[in-house]
Amino acid sequence: MTLQVYNYLTRRKEPFIPLHEGLVNLYVCGPTVYDDAHLGHAMGYVSYDVIVRYLRYLGYRVRYVQNLTDVGHLLDTGEDRVLKGAQREQLEPMELVEKYIRSYFADMDALGVERPNISPRASAHIPEQIELIKTLLEKGHAYEVNGSVYFDVSSWPDYGSLSGRKVEELLEGVRVEVRDEKRSPVDFALWKRAEPEHILRWPSPWGWGYPGWHIECSAMARRYLGDTIDIHGGGVENIFPHNEDEKAQSEAANGVPFARYWILWGTLNVNGVKMSKSLGNFITIKDALTRYRPETLRFFILTSHYRATVNFQDEALEAADKGLRRLLEAVAAVRRAIPQAPDGPADEKVLTSLEEHKAQFLASMDNDFDTGGAIGVLFNVVRESNTLLHGAEAVNRATLEAIDRFYRDLGGQVLGLIPAELREEQGQGLVEPLLALLVQTRQELRAARQWALADSIRDRLAELGIALRDGPTGTTWHIS
Repeated sequence: MTLQVYNYLTRRKEPFIPLHEGLVNLYVCGPTVYDDAHLGHAMGYVSYDVIVRYLRYLGYRVRYVQNLTDVGHLLDTGEDRVLKGAQREQLEPMELVEKYIRSYFADMDALGVERPNISPRASAHIPEQIELIKTLLEKGHAYEVNGSVYFDVSSWPDYGSLSGRKVEELLEGVRVEVRDEKRSPVDFALWKRAEPEHILRWPSPWGWGYPGWHIECSAMARRYLGDTIDIHGGGVENIFPHNEDEKAQSEAANGVPFARYWILWGTLNVNGVKMSKSLGNFITIKDALTRYRPETLRFFILTSHYRATVNFQDEALEAADKGLRRLLEAVAAVRRAIPQAPDGPADEKVLTSLEEHKAQFLASMDNDFDTGGAIGVLFNVVRESNTLLHGAEAVNRATLEAIDRFYRDLGGQVLGLIPAELREEQGQGLVEPLLALLVQTRQELRAARQWALADSIRDRLAELGIALRDGPTGTTWHIS
């Protein structure tokens, strides 16, 4: 099966065919580095981490660019978030930026998100942004007023093709007071003149100023990936105006399509309500990591489809933690058994089964990166590997190594859920001897015909997710 991706430009799944064979040029809108990253960032960038991992697993060379917005992120009020954050913390703007860039990457590292190939800063690419604006002016798609430059939406008939919005509807829906200098309320800023109190400013052909929000992504994508990129990523909530404006200004300037595939992630709710600072349900990644393991957060995110609306709630995270522990314990059991396993050729039935599971895993990932389905395949292998390990016959080393490779390649390399070396948590080494003691105690109770107490041990362990299985060679246990 060929990889199929959902393209927001066409609103349908399409076969993925990059512009250049064997190479994928990919750009993802990065964070605005004025505060700690939040769970919405975790959801988006973990999802894209797996997309990039899978493309590389398929053999593509991926150039992954994710920008860092450190200037010019204008709100509807004209407010710059970096400047506001600097005032809040009484820091120089670039001092604030450095603080939160480090914080962001620390959070991503904790979640197992691999670093992009390039993480360009908006403030370091002002010349490229100015050149792009000059091109738009020369081609008649922009105009300058009093030191500010605006994109003329009326000059680009294709405007709205990505978000599905029509200019007429946008004009009817205008609710904010428009600056008199703009020709139309739907025109957007490419460059803003800097008022005297504005700290972040650069010289330009139009005077001292700073870039608008949208121009940075167009300039940096072109600088590192060319006029047309294969994949543009980001959150679906930014499809308008940010992605729409990127597309319009890039295509108006370059004369070619900006991105072939728009692959956008969904939204995040907290207890059924969209996460928002104003609603008091805003959760940073650092806050979440005080309550949950980073591996649990990653597992939770990947059990949902990247385009879905994810609902963050304690019950779901607890279930995710239990599921992840079951997966990792199965992997640990296989790896613990390898050194003591007998020699011999790998079991052909097991190898055939693993190939079938691999095909199912790849089919899920080829279906628009369905990580939830792929994780379901991992648990099918968990059940089979647990059954083999707790069966009456010993499993040889070659068979166990084949199972371990499956876990490493698909659960580790692709999904980033299974580490190459499992970290032994505090007290983890006591699990097996304690369970062995409980199993022995239960056997002694059964021998003494104290059936109620023996059944109580079995039932209490079952409540903890540990199943006991009585067989002709004795009692074995596995994580259920």
